[in-house]
Amino acid sequence: MEKNVNHQPKETRPKTTRLSSRAVNRGETLRWLVACVGLIAALAWTQMAQARGAPESFADLAERLLPTVVNIATTQAVPEGRDQEFEDFFKEFMERRGGEAPEPRRRASSLGSGFIIDPSGYIVTNHHVIENADEVKVRLHDDTTLEATVVGSDKDTDLALLKVESDTPLPATSWGDSAAMRIGDWVVAIGNPFGLGGTVTAGIISARGRDINAGRYDDFIQTDAAINRGNSGGPMFNLDGEVIGVNTAIFSPSGGSVGIGFSIPSSLSKNIIAQLRNGGVVKRGWLGVRIQNVNDELAEGLKLDRARGALVASVTEGGPAEAAGIRQGDVILTFNGREVDEMRKLPRMVAETAIGDTVDVGVWRKGEGVTLQVQLGKLELDQVAAVEPSATELPDTGEVEALGLALGQITTELRERFQLDENTNGVVITGVEEGGSAAEKGLRPGDVIVEVDQEEVTSPGDVAERVAQAKEDGYRVVTLLVFRQGDFQWVAVRIDQG
Repeated sequence: MEKNVNHQPKETRPKTTRLSSRAVNRGETLRWLVACVGLIAALAWTQMAQARGAPESFADLAERLLPTVVNIATTQAVPEGRDQEFEDFFKEFMERRGGEAPEPRRRASSLGSGFIIDPSGYIVTNHHVIENADEVKVRLHDDTTLEATVVGSDKDTDLALLKVESDTPLPATSWGDSAAMRIGDWVVAIGNPFGLGGTVTAGIISARGRDINAGRYDDFIQTDAAINRGNSGGPMFNLDGEVIGVNTAIFSPSGGSVGIGFSIPSSLSKNIIAQLRNGGVVKRGWLGVRIQNVNDELAEGLKLDRARGALVASVTEGGPAEAAGIRQGDVILTFNGREVDEMRKLPRMVAETAIGDTVDVGVWRKGEGVTLQVQLGKLELDQVAAVEPSATELPDTGEVEALGLALGQITTELRERFQLDENTNGVVITGVEEGGSAAEKGLRPGDVIVEVDQEEVTSPGDVAERVAQAKEDGYRVVTLLVFRQGDFQWVAVRIDQG
């Protein structure tokens, strides 16, 4: 019995001790883990607060950056006309009487902003600020006024580069990386709104990649930082004091800031300004195609998995695209290894590529992918003349009820009227049914249908046959290559299933 009593504590104690030890270890481990998690969470919260929170003040940043921003004023001679005739008469009148005629009157034509990118006096602004100016003056932050010369300007991107001469180095800023900026990041804008002088505003990036129909290379940063008239050409800074955009335009029904301003990203501006500085002009790559967007209906008609790419409406004769084998109706899906997910990105990709470079271009052609090699040429700006087509005196027609169209055979007279060369065939639209699927797409008498589903048509019967075949194959739309006013465009038209 004593043996049992003596053994019981021995057996109980170790078990109790082991249990107690485990409980202590687990408790300490748990507390340690909780402390670590809390520390990590605190550090993460601190980093998030630093990344997302507004700075306590923009004062230090503004004080450092204001001297790098300038005010720009331009003047322009009064255009010839009644005022010029009067000035000529007055000059002659004064000279006959031995007096001196005053200098021709001049008027202020533009007030804007700019920023110094080099201590030697190079200044960036907008093209529209200095356009047509015969005198440009720059006022520095210390109120010093300097004469400026235009090194070069680029209308397509609305950028310009000026040069001033100064006895001392000027305070300059540097380019930042606009691609690294995110929606919601803080930005600071400095400029000369309404000619008031250096003005600082702050806001966030509201959106990226905005297309405001200002030009073929639209890719604006949108901000709610207050931007007004006179801010044009001024810089948009990140919180490191680097230029990530050139303020260019606002959306405003009233003419004042409503919190929707647009800035040219530095990723584009930096390259353009470098070219202007090196040669005074911008040289861009040229592909030699006219393109249009691919919508859902066109994607279905072209047998694409989804709406993407740039649809080739026409190929320039003798251009790089023609030499490489790109055809009308191809959909360009990739360019130089980069995906063309929407049409408007292709012109920027081509423009940013060096002249003479050979690049791979991936196209979608009649249900299959094809890769072609294209050597880019140099973009030359020219204008294409267009003649408004007439819907009168059109030939007898055939009808394609499934599209709501009346069609006619092309004659010599119509070929001349619609600027078709001898090798271009097609069928002219002579009537459009009101409320029909063709009318919904804006087709009108005088348009010429050249292809249906990427197959040439030369008669109304050809069109009817292609539409009937598409309907029989279970397709809801057909793609029409349409010639209008000197240009080609692809249109997806719904087939009436009735």
